[in-house]
Amino acid sequence: MIDTTRTSRSIDDTIDSASADVKVLMKDAQSLLTAAASMTGEKADALRTRGMELLDRAMGKASQYQGQAVIKSKELAETADVYVKDNPWRTVAAAASVGLLVGIYLGRK
Repeated sequence: MIDTTRTSRSIDDTIDSASADVKVLMKDAQSLLTAAASMTGEKADALRTRGMELLDRAMGKASQYQGQAVIKSKELAETADVYVKDNPWRTVAAAASVGLLVGIYLGRK
């Protein structure tokens, strides 16, 4: 069985890392493209090319992290499914409790 605390912490770390990586790549690409906009000639073409490479790399990283997130979410869903199958009455009691609390809360409004 998968440790859900460790798995969710791993997902959070991956998301934070992905966000930071993509932000850095996008900022670098934006700087290069801004600099290239004011230039002409071969130097501008080289800067534009480098900026596009950085944007492509950012998109590739985003796709990679998205794939990892999908895999981790499937693992978490499988863990939840196993838990529900192993503890059906506990799950029913928890769901009923949440339903009761939501009903009380909505009844007060």
